[in-house]
Amino acid sequence: MTEGENRVADISLVRRHRNNSLLRLDNELLNEPLVLEMANYCQHGRTSTLEHVYAVAHCSLRVSRFLRIRLDENSLIRGALLHDFYLYDWHIPVKGRKLHGFSHPDTALRNAKEHFRLNEIEINIISSHMWPLTLRRCPRYRESLIVCLIDKYCSFIETLGHKYNSALLSALRSEMGGK
Repeated sequence: MTEGENRVADISLVRRHRNNSLLRLDNELLNEPLVLEMANYCQHGRTSTLEHVYAVAHCSLRVSRFLRIRLDENSLIRGALLHDFYLYDWHIPVKGRKLHGFSHPDTALRNAKEHFRLNEIEINIISSHMWPLTLRRCPRYRESLIVCLIDKYCSFIETLGHKYNSALLSALRSEMGGK
């Protein structure tokens, strides 16, 4: 190898290591059976709700680190993982259920509060992630705003048919203990 090729290989290894370290969210929620149940529900296109929330958490963490935004990373990850914790298939109409886009943040928050201890940042992430659709529930923290914006981005690309790369999905499976 020439010196230039060595330098390119070294940069590639650094990027791969950096990317892999970001892929590990190491969050206890990824071992919770109810959280894993989100894999049974379709979110957008061919993406499950579990894949969606994992992608939102992963991208939110990456963006915040890239922009060097000081925040509570654990709350960011937990809030992102629970922001769509509503546990039903929103594509199947149910009589009496309000429009999903408006009502699911309340359902997700109610479910999350019932099963997990949440702090104010996590509560705000879950309740405000559909802003501006939910006008009265605005993001009040950096973490909430990042998750809100990244959720829009992930939802958009999923709706267009994007399938997450194998590295992201492999990381999700490994964090779930290979399930």
